[in-house]
Amino acid sequence: MTALAHEELVVLLDEHERPIGTAPKATVHHADTPLHLAFSCYVFDGAGRVLTTRRALSKITWPGVWTNACCGHPGPDETPEDAVRRRVEQELGLVVDDVTCVLPRFRYRATAADGTVENEVCPVFCARAASDLDPDPSEVMEWEWVSWTDLETAATVPWLISPWSAEQIPQLSKAGIARWVGPTA
Repeated sequence: MTALAHEELVVLLDEHERPIGTAPKATVHHADTPLHLAFSCYVFDGAGRVLTTRRALSKITWPGVWTNACCGHPGPDETPEDAVRRRVEQELGLVVDDVTCVLPRFRYRATAADGTVENEVCPVFCARAASDLDPDPSEVMEWEWVSWTDLETAATVPWLISPWSAEQIPQLSKAGIARWVGPTA
């Protein structure tokens, strides 16, 4: 297979959030990023703690920033749920179960200090860790399991975590995620 055959594509969206085509992921994030489909995932362990990750310094967008467990882009013929499972395993070496979309209509736009823009329709998922963690260092430079209360506190300090997490965390709290933050039997 050629390198082009392995190129990751993102789904481009119109202002009504309908698919209008695809573009190579490597070409999408810049100062005039088109609206595209993404996802965010918050992974919980059996004790009800949530996984936070610090993005690798080699990441194009928000390098070195603390954020939720995993973010990514569904491929053109991939459901968001399948994309969550795929990227969580690729980035974190982690198998998840009970993958549930909690915020199906989340959309945001944020501009990084270097001018790179995120412009995404980004359904937000919660999932339960079903294996040990083995993060890919090209994706994650640090990680920590924390209480949801600590993460809620971090969301009140915008420079402490990614802009999408700062917006998502209060919405997740309002959506009622009690089944995720309590210990499992």
